[in-house]
Amino acid sequence: MDRFRMIFQYFQSSSESVMNGVCGLLALASVKMYTSFDFSCPCLPQYNMAYGLGIMLVPPVILFLCGLILNRQSLVMLEEWRRPQGRRKKDLAVIRYMCSSIMQRAMVAPVVWIVVTLLDGKCLICAFSGSMDPEKFVGFANVSTVQVQQLLAKVPCKDDELMRNNTSRKAVSRYLRCWSQVLGWSILLILIIAAFLARWLRPCFNQATLLQARHWSNYIDIEQKIFEETCCEHSQLFAHKCILHFFESMRQEIKLHSFSLPKEGEGAEGEEDHLQGITDQDQVNKLLKMWYYEKPPLDVSQAAPT
Repeated sequence: MDRFRMIFQYFQSSSESVMNGVCGLLALASVKMYTSFDFSCPCLPQYNMAYGLGIMLVPPVILFLCGLILNRQSLVMLEEWRRPQGRRKKDLAVIRYMCSSIMQRAMVAPVVWIVVTLLDGKCLICAFSGSMDPEKFVGFANVSTVQVQQLLAKVPCKDDELMRNNTSRKAVSRYLRCWSQVLGWSILLILIIAAFLARWLRPCFNQATLLQARHWSNYIDIEQKIFEETCCEHSQLFAHKCILHFFESMRQEIKLHSFSLPKEGEGAEGEEDHLQGITDQDQVNKLLKMWYYEKPPLDVSQAAPT
């Protein structure tokens, strides 16, 4: 269990290379899931659109949420946005930078899923076959309105007996697949152009502001991790000290059972250095409350030795 927790914390790292790798894995996973998914359109007028659009849009939402969960900075950004100002002011530019970075990475896998489904065309054919104008296709002439709707709904089901020999089924399917692929390639082209412009126009903006936002974004993440590690170390030492005090109070009973206790003061000096004089629960709660409500300013000059 600890190994899985360590792996999960590793993937939650703020390192850009790791997060880019996680986004790439999610994108590959989305493609693999779609290719291994057995798409079966219900071929019923009242269910086709819900099923087709659901397959196209629901998995991207799930992948987007997975991208947010795996990105440690999403939680760090929310904490930074919601925390009381205290003695340290909040920089909205840093929060915006973190939000932009999180959203860009989380959107990779959903966009890949949508583009793949559009290029494949099955979802769009299933969703919109019932919405086609039957007058554009000669195979639906001399057929009642109800039968036309049933036939159009069965266009995605090429093995259906009613559509097996229908000459217009392939025409409707080909027409919708062409529009689906055009839409998919258009989205892909727009995204590539947007990425190209963002990449090449970035030097035209104030680079100093961008560097500052990036630096303090990384700082907030690293500070939070170091604080959590320090709290964990302090908790271990504090628990160890409390347990020693408990066994110290039970010395007489322990002696009767021939257990040995460490001598008084043995190994205590290093622990006291780490505990920094915090000796009870109220002091720990006060310290954590001060960290949350009165986060210290980013100025270490006052902490320099005199």
